Amino acid sequence: MKRIGLLAGVGRLPVECAKAAKALGIEVYAVGLLPGVDTELKTLVAGYADISVAQLQAIIDYFKSNDIQEVTMLGKVTKELLYSGGVQIIPDMRMLGLLMSLTSREDDAMMLAFIQELAKDGLTAYDQTALLKALMPPPGTITELEPTEEQLRDMEFGLKMARAIGGMDVGQTVVVKQMAVMALEAIEGTDACIKRGGKLANGGAVVAKAAKPQQDSRFDVPAVGTKTLESMIEAGCKALVIEAGKTILVDKDKVVKLAEENGITIVAMA
Repeated sequence: MKRIGLLAGVGRLPVECAKAAKALGIEVYAVGLLPGVDTELKTLVAGYADISVAQLQAIIDYFKSNDIQEVTMLGKVTKELLYSGGVQIIPDMRMLGLLMSLTSREDDAMMLAFIQELAKDGLTAYDQTALLKALMPPPGTITELEPTEEQLRDMEFGLKMARAIGGMDVGQTVVVKQMAVMALEAIEGTDACIKRGGKLANGGAVVAKAAKPQQDSRFDVPAVGTKTLESMIEAGCKALVIEAGKTILVDKDKVVKLAEENGITIVAMA
C-alpha cells in the first residue's frame, strides 16, 4: 500500500485530502503543525503527531520513521506565526538555519526553501491538487442565485486585481465594490482581509480569490470553504468569485447552503 505524509494546517483541506487518499487505499501519516487542526483528521489517518511547524527536524524524523517519501502540505499556516513571539513557534536549529538563509520572506521563497530542506532528507513535495481535483469547480455559477451585471463587472475586476497581487507574491484575495479595491490580502490572511474590506465597503462587496500566475501546485493552492462564507456574512459581502479550475472549494454543499441562505452568489470564472 502506498503511503504519503501530510503536513496539516487549520481548516478542512487536510481532512478532505485524507478522505480522498483513504478511498484510494493510500495510507496517510499526518503532522498537525499548530493548534486548531481539525480533530476529524486523526480518525482518518494511519498515524498522527502534533509537532510545531517550527520544529523542522522533528517533523522530518517523524516522516522518516514511518517510511514516508512523499509529503503534501494542506491547511492554513499563516506567516503571522513568525512575528507573534509565541513560545510554540520557537524554531529548532534546523528551522533557524532555514530562516537565516532566506534572502526574502515572500511566501513562495519561504515555501520553496522548506521544500528544499525536506528534499535533503529524501522527502519529495507532492502536488496539493493531486487528490483534490474533483473539488476544483469549472467555469459557471455555483449557487442558484445569479450575479447582477454590476457584480459581474466587480468579479472580473476583482480577479484581475487578485492575479496582480498574486504576481507580486503578496496574497490571493481582493475585496472590491463598484470597481474600487476595498482590501488586499497580505500577512493577515483571507478571513481578516474579507472582514476589513467588507467593513470599508459598508455592505455589498465582492470577494475575489485567484491562483498566483506563477502558482506552484505543491503549496498554497487557493481554497475557499465555510469559514470564507462565515467571514463574508459577518462583513456583509454579497458575492464571491473564484478562479475556475484553480481554486479548491471545500464542503461545497455547506458553502452553497450558507451562501443561498444569506443572499450571496458564487461564481467560478476563467
